[in-house]
Amino acid sequence: MSIYVGNLSYEVTQEDLSEVFAEYGTVKRVQLPTDRETGRLRGFGFVEMETEAEETAAIEALDGAEWMGRDIKVNKAKPREDRGSGGNRGGYGGGGGRRNRY
Repeated sequence: MSIYVGNLSYEVTQEDLSEVFAEYGTVKRVQLPTDRETGRLRGFGFVEMETEAEETAAIEALDGAEWMGRDIKVNKAKPREDRGSGGNRGGYGGGGGRRNRY
């Protein structure tokens, strides 16, 4: 399982995040997603810790805390939803097309 960390400063680094979470246990991995087009950080990240007890301690201590000038949101990461081929991401969603008009 991993921890979702939201409302991060766009100046944050993996080292910064790792340092803060290391106070609550062993940090296994830190991910800071970037925008595909701009390469800019997206304002959130994920932290994986050694044990669930360490994750729980970090969540309880850091959720709502002010860090780098922002009130961060910290909770258990939800599994990524499979977006499949539906939706309006290049598929046929949205209606308004000419298909099946008659």
